[in-house]
Amino acid sequence: MLAGACGQSYDGLVIGLRCRACGASEGQILKSLTREELESEIECLRAALRRAGVAPVSSDERRRLADQAAPGQDTARQRAVFDSAVDFAIILTDLTGTITGWNSAAVHLTGWSAEEMFGQSVARIYTAQAQEDGRVDAEMQHAIEFGYASNERWHLRKDGQSIWVSCETMPLYSEKHAHLGFMTILRDRTKEHLDSRAMEETKERYRLAAKATNDAIWDWDLTANQVLWNDALADAYGHSLATSESTGDWWLQHIHPEDKQRIYNSIHAVIDGDGSAWSDEYRFQRSDGSYAEVLDRGHVIRGADGKALRLIGAMLDLTSRRKSETALRKSEERFRTIVETIETAFAIVEVKFDAEDRPVDYRFIEVNPAFEREAGVDLRDKWVTEYAPELEQFWFDTYGHVAKTREPLAFESYANTFERWFDVRAVPVGDPAERQIGVFFNDVTARRNAQERLMASEALAHENIERVQLALAAGAIIGTWHWHVPTDRFTVDKAFAEAFGLDPALGFKGLSLEQIIATVHPDDREGVIASIDDVIARGGAFSHQYRVKRTDERYYWIEANGRVELGADGTAQNFPGVLIDVEERRALMDERDRATAALRALNDTLEQRVAERTADLMQAEEKLRQSQKMEAVGQLTGGLAHDFNNLLAGISGSLEMMGLRIAQGRLGELEKYILTAQGASRRAAALTHRLLAFSRRQTLDPRPTDVNALLLGMTELIQRTVGPSITLETLGASELWPVKVDASQLENALLNLCINARDAMPDGGRITIETANRWLDREVARAHDLTEGQYLALSVTDTGFGMAPDVIAKAFDPFFTTKPIGHGTGLGLSMIYGFAKQSGGQARIHSEVGVGTTLTLYLPRYFGSVDAEREELYSNAVELSERGETILVVDDEPTIRMLLVEALSERGYSVIEAADSVAGLKVLRSDVHIDLLISDVGLPGGMNGRQMADAGRELRPGLKTLFITGYAANAAVGDGHLQPGMQVITKPFSVDALTTRVQELMAAE
Repeated sequence: MLAGACGQSYDGLVIGLRCRACGASEGQILKSLTREELESEIECLRAALRRAGVAPVSSDERRRLADQAAPGQDTARQRAVFDSAVDFAIILTDLTGTITGWNSAAVHLTGWSAEEMFGQSVARIYTAQAQEDGRVDAEMQHAIEFGYASNERWHLRKDGQSIWVSCETMPLYSEKHAHLGFMTILRDRTKEHLDSRAMEETKERYRLAAKATNDAIWDWDLTANQVLWNDALADAYGHSLATSESTGDWWLQHIHPEDKQRIYNSIHAVIDGDGSAWSDEYRFQRSDGSYAEVLDRGHVIRGADGKALRLIGAMLDLTSRRKSETALRKSEERFRTIVETIETAFAIVEVKFDAEDRPVDYRFIEVNPAFEREAGVDLRDKWVTEYAPELEQFWFDTYGHVAKTREPLAFESYANTFERWFDVRAVPVGDPAERQIGVFFNDVTARRNAQERLMASEALAHENIERVQLALAAGAIIGTWHWHVPTDRFTVDKAFAEAFGLDPALGFKGLSLEQIIATVHPDDREGVIASIDDVIARGGAFSHQYRVKRTDERYYWIEANGRVELGADGTAQNFPGVLIDVEERRALMDERDRATAALRALNDTLEQRVAERTADLMQAEEKLRQSQKMEAVGQLTGGLAHDFNNLLAGISGSLEMMGLRIAQGRLGELEKYILTAQGASRRAAALTHRLLAFSRRQTLDPRPTDVNALLLGMTELIQRTVGPSITLETLGASELWPVKVDASQLENALLNLCINARDAMPDGGRITIETANRWLDREVARAHDLTEGQYLALSVTDTGFGMAPDVIAKAFDPFFTTKPIGHGTGLGLSMIYGFAKQSGGQARIHSEVGVGTTLTLYLPRYFGSVDAEREELYSNAVELSERGETILVVDDEPTIRMLLVEALSERGYSVIEAADSVAGLKVLRSDVHIDLLISDVGLPGGMNGRQMADAGRELRPGLKTLFITGYAANAAVGDGHLQPGMQVITKPFSVDALTTRVQELMAAE
């Protein structure tokens, strides 16, 4: 054994365990043994059972043991072995499986006491499936046949939980070789089983991910200079895994000569330094000699001595992405050029809907120059109802229909408000939730007027057919004819002959149909003949337009109108008619048709281009959204690493304090540290689960609050905090409504907003804090994501850098920050937003780059009075020692805070503790004497430890400060720029290291 030795009686029977070093009892030793030591003990136990006559042995051996031992001694030895196996559950059953023995380890393992299990079937601890499969009887039968039965499977606890158990069942025989029953030894293997299964699942996921990804994944053994690649090396870059050298030198040789030295230097800076991550872009040579632009990322695995052992990473081909980005940029430029140069007016329209989802307004959010020329005024970002309140509902309904149904529409409509006709093409664009459409339109008032005139002219012409004789007399027509159909003889007047380019003399003598149509345009001749044949067959009115060649050798449009008279037998007899000159009318119609066709072709082409551009923009937007997700993951990773460092510090500190208490012989205090370390371990295991359902929920203490009074009390502190280069102005509204909020959280939120404003103005500026009463109607409240009602508005305005729209969109996201590591946790605005929402209000940002930022908190009005008396700063005042120095400890991790308090108290210091920056700042603002401030850098409550310490030094100049942090020391406190009297120590740290730093600071002048 490693920790102790088996104690034996005169006949070699194990009767207990005794520690070689301190003589502790069996129970104490077994509880403290390692896994390997417990495996050794079980072998001792089996040997003891055999020597005690309770295991399968030969009959001669049993007789020898029976001769050596007295009857009473066997029972005593068996009980000693049975009770001392505290880490192995031992169950004794009779021949039927009824429980007759149940040691203390079985109670701990299953939760059932011995009294509950005596007389019960051992099947009670088996699962329903195992019972149904007859595993209980099968294992007892196997033990009888082969001397033992062993297996691992799920068993049941009293509370219904399942545990994975390794089980050995052995038959028990009496001294006369009578079968008495069975002994079953159980050991809890749940953790090992789950860890093994998780490891296999992880390996399988990694294998599938490496197989499925297009990235070339590599694993570089830095000691052996061997590199393993996945199949993507061949698929993406053409290098065969079988023929390529698996060395780091081969990889370096395939980097573009202009990039090679840079990459070598950057990767070795990580390997030879203490970094863990590497990332860079370069050109990697394919098998065909061409180069691919790649993004390579790797992670360093180091040994216990910090030496880099392996570098694992993935190489992503950026060539396609770069081509896509170039193509997208060119497409955007082409689209912009087209939109800005076409004569058709184009605009992106946003449609507004009311609570019943009915379209009530729209505005132009993007327009081209043609639109501005058509409109004559700048209508960008203006709601239509503002400048055209009498506009017809038709336009709202039509645009709303396209925005809601995503169905394009093309139409012409008259706008009474503008007294103009518009030819409109409306198509959906962008995200459906944005309710936006693209509109192409032309002012076609002139064309519509011309069409109306043409239609009126044609109607008039048809009416005049009935007045042919009057027209002949008035000379309104250019010629007349009379055709005697049976003899095929045409007689025409002079005007007709001239219109057809004929000899007028022949017109009087008579012409045939063939002579008449000889001068008809070749393209129209077939139509003329067909029209004549039709009217001759049916009789009645005739009207047809066609072109004829005149004496000037040019073709002119004419219209022939006549009527066929049928005889009694139904055959055509006479066909008189007139000719009308329609050259001007046809020219106008042709011009109209050409203009319409050209406009239709332009609209069709633009629609296609807009659709293609819309698809490109949506694809780019999706890529941007994915990039933002990855950025959010990176922010979360930093926060997660910080939390785990806190938990690890709590565990290591607890273990160190346990070692100290054991050396002092103060064993009664060990349980507290054990529970602390276990609690920190459990929180670490649950941390990843909590991240999946992350929500900022905090316990608030809302009270009626006069915000003006709160602001007045904080003005001096805020001014000292932001510094003399910042001008602070407060504007409190008269008769300000009270609110019911947690005043401490509101103070912290206000101070944090002012600190953010200060950081946005490194060269100085102005901060304006303003309060106001606001009554929000339904429309305004909905725009602010609030319910209709009365609110107090608390605004903080600065004249700093301002924020771009993409930064505003993510400003309230957890862990998002634009500040360097250590200058901000990324939780300040997120917690302010959470506080406002939890208080029934809202937070909103308005900012312009280069102008400044205004952040407004909307808090619901409290309909009641504010208690004039304020609470005392502390309900439980700490009595401080007048002889020892006083230390303020601020840390949000309870385990670390407890260890710091005890370690410092142990050395005679008086300690005050605080759980966040709010509580810590209250202590610093009080009149309690403080010799030293010890604070974690990453704190909840809106300020980090450095900001709290800076604010404390405004109140207590020269306050000695020791920062503790889970980040790198220089990053955590702002690139290592510490003021005199400040030091930093990183987690995890030893208690001796902590006390040494404290003594150094206390002794420093």
